[in-house]
Amino acid sequence: MTSGTTTVTATGVSVRYRRTIAVNDVSLTLHEGVTGLLGPNGAGKTTLLRALATAHLPETGDLRVLGLDPRHARQRREIRRHLGFQPQAPGFHPGFTAFEFVDYVAILKELTDRERRHAEARRVLEAVGLTDQRNKKMKALSGGMRQRVALAAALVGDPAFLILDEPTVGLDPEQRLRFRELVADLGVGRTVLLSTHQTEDVAALCHRVLVMDHGRIRYDGTPEGLSQMAQDRVWLSSERDAAALAGWRTAQGEYRNIGSPPEGARLVAPTLEDGYLLLNGAVPGEEVAVA
Repeated sequence: MTSGTTTVTATGVSVRYRRTIAVNDVSLTLHEGVTGLLGPNGAGKTTLLRALATAHLPETGDLRVLGLDPRHARQRREIRRHLGFQPQAPGFHPGFTAFEFVDYVAILKELTDRERRHAEARRVLEAVGLTDQRNKKMKALSGGMRQRVALAAALVGDPAFLILDEPTVGLDPEQRLRFRELVADLGVGRTVLLSTHQTEDVAALCHRVLVMDHGRIRYDGTPEGLSQMAQDRVWLSSERDAAALAGWRTAQGEYRNIGSPPEGARLVAPTLEDGYLLLNGAVPGEEVAVA
């Protein structure tokens, strides 16, 4: 893909599960680079990802992925040839080795030449640091290793559009740092959509962040812009401030408070997490307006 290429265009997209509207009138565009998707449980994030991955067609609205319309079977198949999707809970056959699982995914992606397919399986397993574990059974791998196998499977075929749903679940700190390094490189020349609860991963990796709640996109901008929503709303005190909407004791023994600070409060620079909490009303009693 060339720089600036539009990978996804969604206009007024809605997805319904029975009587529940899981994705409600969402409009967005995605370009190359890493975009983060934040939101509480039940916000509609996974449903949106499944729609973008052509696994669930929209009820209403218009969706184009890689310039193609997933409502048409032939175009949907073409999208899937250039798409990588790591679901939140991949289904692993416990008797498969890591190599066999990735090889199976490669077959589904129509890599029919055995020699080429096996070379591709080795390539993606090496990319996620699992060369030495490729012949181990899935049931013998740790949760973090299984997550890396799922990422390797998503990378088969060098997809132009990569969707990652909670990919750092089960990873220890060292593995998460390796994951960040890998995803940062993957975002060069392709579009990556990363859904996560880890605000620090978004701050470290993403040039853009979407915040979703109740099926709608509530924020679409830079991580820095989301942090600034909590500007002058975060302060430190020696005791839990009664005026704070939320507060917690830090490792240094002081309290970090969020809300409307009292006069003379020791204000501190807000983080992306602070802005997210205020935006989504996760801080009880108050929400901030979206500019």
